[in-house]
Amino acid sequence: MTKDQWGTIRDELHQTMGANSFQSWIEPLIYIGSGDGIARFQVPTNFFGNYVSQNYGDLLLSKITRCNPSIRRVVFDTVAVGQDAVTSKPQHAPEPVAAPAVQTKSNALADTLNGSPLDKRFTFDTFVVGKPNELAHAAARRVAEGGPVTFNPLFLYGGVGLGKTHLMHAIAWELRTRQPHLNVLNLSAEQFMYRFVQALRDRKMMDFKELFRSVDVLMVDDVQFIAGKDSTQEEFFHTFNALVDQHKQIIISADRAPDEIKDLENRIRSRLQSGLVVDLHPTDYELRLGILQSKSEMYSRMYPGLEVERGILEFLAARIVSNVRILEGALTRLFAFASLVGKPISMDLTQECLTDILRVSERKVSIEEIQRKVADHYLIRHSDLVGPKRVRTFARPRQIAMYLCKQLTTRSLPEIGRHFGGRDHTTVMHGVKRIEELKKLDAQIAEDVELLRRSLEA
Repeated sequence: MTKDQWGTIRDELHQTMGANSFQSWIEPLIYIGSGDGIARFQVPTNFFGNYVSQNYGDLLLSKITRCNPSIRRVVFDTVAVGQDAVTSKPQHAPEPVAAPAVQTKSNALADTLNGSPLDKRFTFDTFVVGKPNELAHAAARRVAEGGPVTFNPLFLYGGVGLGKTHLMHAIAWELRTRQPHLNVLNLSAEQFMYRFVQALRDRKMMDFKELFRSVDVLMVDDVQFIAGKDSTQEEFFHTFNALVDQHKQIIISADRAPDEIKDLENRIRSRLQSGLVVDLHPTDYELRLGILQSKSEMYSRMYPGLEVERGILEFLAARIVSNVRILEGALTRLFAFASLVGKPISMDLTQECLTDILRVSERKVSIEEIQRKVADHYLIRHSDLVGPKRVRTFARPRQIAMYLCKQLTTRSLPEIGRHFGGRDHTTVMHGVKRIEELKKLDAQIAEDVELLRRSLEA
């Protein structure tokens, strides 16, 4: 197996395992070489190698075997710190050693101390700001300025793909630029637990405590991971207190609010709530469109001459509402597909390329659900919403419901019309156009539409 093949396998594992597990357990592996049906990797300690072997060995071997059927076994060797990895089978495996306990401050501290590597794409410049995330962005910016600690910790939470990790990395990059002398440690809660367990096994708890209490800024991603792990929570609590007492900044992220994390100790929950807790709300249409426009400009430079027909980005922003990762992934696939077939990005090509994603999205919102939400919002009966009465009390909510059906489903205008008492497609078209005009003129209409959209997309 060549190093290029290992690079391909690493990319596949990143997609399969997810970012946190990959960074904790696969990223540190160094491919040494292969021979006699064995692929060898360098690992920092025996404990690390055993953990990877037990939990990811089968997955790793299956990926390698598909690439090189001659390999039947994977072996993990420990190499002393500072020794160069070799490309051939080592004659004698050296004794296992622990990773260095504490590193001195340097000019590259945003990802030092063996924390999670920072993604170069995740900076403040590439973060698209909208109403759902503007408070989180402002708070992250304030912390990244590196001035006196004003709220500690900063706790960011929200669902998958809403920008938590992006903001965490952006803070670290900004601190690296503004104050390179600071000792910044960015890692996942899983990595914190791994280091803690390793320190216990190697009887190096004093080194562990010294390392974590020496940082100027501690950033922990996915803190919900330590819930239910009593010993890890105990050490996390003491680390937290020690850093706060020294007026060191702590930034935490999770997939839910502190009081919603099951099996989290009350004293930790109380500590996490003592600073600023900020929710990253699900993206709205305008934010998704802004993200697509930003990414589209980048891809247009990568694929010169590739045209995106009008309305495609608006269509995707309205249809793909689950999370930003899926949204960005859909656009990446679309540009790559259009480039390969040599066609402009049209509506037909979009629906052909993204059939699976659009099918999943369509199941989330139906015309009937939109009608129920609108009727409930305006306190009118469903029969009046779809009925023949033209009084404004019913007509305006009816037009809003038609507008939302056009934006959030792939149903044609005639299909939408049939769900509104058998109305003609031109009536639906008029209703959609009317709401588009009123959104610009009437703040209440714009607010109602946005509230309904968020409710339907949640």
